[in-house]
Amino acid sequence: MPRAIWSGSISFGLVNVPVRMYSAISEHKLHFHFVHEPDQSPIGYQKVCKLEDKPVPDDEVVKAFEFEPGEYVFMEDEDFEAARVEGYKTIEITDFVPYEQVDPIYFAHTYYLGPEEGGEKVYTLMLRALEDSGLSGISKFVMRDRQYLGALRVRDGVITLEQMYFADEIRPLDEIKPVRTQVSKEELAMAEQLIDNFAGDFKPEKYKDTYRDALCEIIRAKRAGKEVHRAPETEEAAPPDLLEALRASIEAAGGGRARSRRTRASRNGSRRDLAGLSKAELDNRARKAKIPGRSRMSKDELIEALSEAA
Repeated sequence: MPRAIWSGSISFGLVNVPVRMYSAISEHKLHFHFVHEPDQSPIGYQKVCKLEDKPVPDDEVVKAFEFEPGEYVFMEDEDFEAARVEGYKTIEITDFVPYEQVDPIYFAHTYYLGPEEGGEKVYTLMLRALEDSGLSGISKFVMRDRQYLGALRVRDGVITLEQMYFADEIRPLDEIKPVRTQVSKEELAMAEQLIDNFAGDFKPEKYKDTYRDALCEIIRAKRAGKEVHRAPETEEAAPPDLLEALRASIEAAGGGRARSRRTRASRNGSRRDLAGLSKAELDNRARKAKIPGRSRMSKDELIEALSEAA
């Protein structure tokens, strides 16, 4: 069982769902240490006062905000508690929106929300209501002295919280947008064909962290006393003619075009595949397939409509 990193409740109208928050991500990072090479002892760090140039004990370290250069306002735990706003100990839902309307650039981190002991029934009620609606609950919450925007959704039978950025935290694109240039119809058609050759369904298990694997091999080789040689650098080739590069890429992709057509034809899924999906997932597919009257359909009717649209 992972360790809970936050506890509080989901606030929905007058309903409160007590929950515990868990990180949904367990990154496969390699952790490196700084050591003193001659004696292989770890390098330690101390909190040093820059004015006195000597270590400072923990009980003399306080949080402070630099209001003006050189002018600090000292903060205590009670000061942060005094700034209680919406979402201080709750994930307060303000709106329900279609999940696909949220630009992924707003997503920062994913958390799982599990029920507190004794709160399983109200948690299940919230989960089922979210799942059947096919909508995401936009909310606010405070964690580690900072307020966040969040999106609640259901993933594999668990309420999931997507920690989000606020709109004013997203940098504008004006300075980096390219100047609009003309492309020929032939270039555009070939680029679209190249994309079509690689089109398919997202399969996350297909992608591996090859850089980490390569580092692990190097670590094992060095541990065994083997020499590790740096790969020779290759000279960058001159930019090729765009049309020639597109033609060569399409030829290298081979029969991808026919394969991608088959993929799109079966994208809505067979009856057997569709039967294993939740009503919310079926409704999402029906929305993308632009099936009329989907909001009034039962699960079986959605499966029937999606099968016919395949």
